[in-house]
Amino acid sequence: MSQGRSKRLRVTASYLFLLAAALWSLYPAVWVVLSSFKPGKSLFSDTLVPKALTAAHYAELFRSGSLMFPTWYMNTLKVAVCSMLLSTLLVTLTAYALSRFRFPLRKAALSLMLVLGMFPGFMSMVAVYILLNEIGLLNTHAALIIVYSFGAVVFNLFVAKGFFDSLPKAIEEAARIDGAGNMRIFASIMLPLSKPMLVFVALTTFTGAWIDFIFASLVLRTKDKWTVAVGLYDMVHSYQNAYFTLFAAGAVLIAIPITLLFVYLQRHFVDGLTSGANKG
Repeated sequence: MSQGRSKRLRVTASYLFLLAAALWSLYPAVWVVLSSFKPGKSLFSDTLVPKALTAAHYAELFRSGSLMFPTWYMNTLKVAVCSMLLSTLLVTLTAYALSRFRFPLRKAALSLMLVLGMFPGFMSMVAVYILLNEIGLLNTHAALIIVYSFGAVVFNLFVAKGFFDSLPKAIEEAARIDGAGNMRIFASIMLPLSKPMLVFVALTTFTGAWIDFIFASLVLRTKDKWTVAVGLYDMVHSYQNAYFTLFAAGAVLIAIPITLLFVYLQRHFVDGLTSGANKG
């Protein structure tokens, strides 16, 4: 077998494998979308594409007074957007300070962040719950925003710091010669250059806050405070698993904002992730 033919076979096999992996990954999403348009309450169907399609489930989500889906959706949007903005600010300020300045206990702080990042977030839930209860923030969206935002600092710090490390210090030195201070350099020079990294941090925090169920179900107690994830789980649980098509419609509506954001910002997302991995 010639070398050229062997190479073509390897390339063809690679593309076939990638195609199979893509189909395997897309099948659950396609199944949920089609199920959301299927009449009735059950997800069972003889065929992948339902014989009849209806949008009644989407209409019921917004018309039903008992489900409160519009309220849950707006609660989730508020928490996700506020967490995204606050976490992006905290991550960039912290990463810039650790990247550009030398101060006592700097290495200790980096080591502490590295160790904290090794532990899953749910290990601290009991402690966080007790703390929120003591300061009176249980059953509030502020509790979710605070925890999501400061948690994002731990998990995104080294990506952001690596990005700032990759930026040449000559730019800052030239700005200092012109009389610019630290905050002026950060706001006018560093932030515009850090767009890919900012997009990465913002998207990861928004996605985490948008789809989180475990912590939201622990903190939020009343129905009017629930997020979409908590509300949809209660909807299926309360109705003895009878309204799966309605659940599928809600799942599709949850996925739409994240999908649109990733499609629109995917280039910056990849740039921010790879650039932040240049230096540690």
